[in-house]
Amino acid sequence: MSALDVIRMRNAVFYAYHGAFEDEQNLGGKFEFDVDMYCNLSAAAESDSLEKTVDYEKVYGFIRQSVLHKKYYLLEALANTIAQGLLNEFTKLEKVTVRVRKPHPPVKGVVDHVEVEISLSR
Repeated sequence: MSALDVIRMRNAVFYAYHGAFEDEQNLGGKFEFDVDMYCNLSAAAESDSLEKTVDYEKVYGFIRQSVLHKKYYLLEALANTIAQGLLNEFTKLEKVTVRVRKPHPPVKGVVDHVEVEISLSR
């Protein structure tokens, strides 16, 4: 198999209600998402056709729906849901890496953010 190309989406931000504690699920907070989408982009590069690539507007909409549709206790579960869903929804993708960041998590100390990364392949 030849090397795959990549489309990267960086720092998509949503306000949502995920977390293991009741306050997190009631008050909500900001969540940041990065997605690396691995696929063969040669047909899109040659044709200059949106139909030959992964439409990142649709990817953004899928992530948004996933983030806002259901409350998750764990970032791991949210990241996995998004990664698995992207592979199912966008058949051109061979591999995805999803990173979910929670700025200023509720820990007894100063932490900029906590990040979970999930990678899945076909």
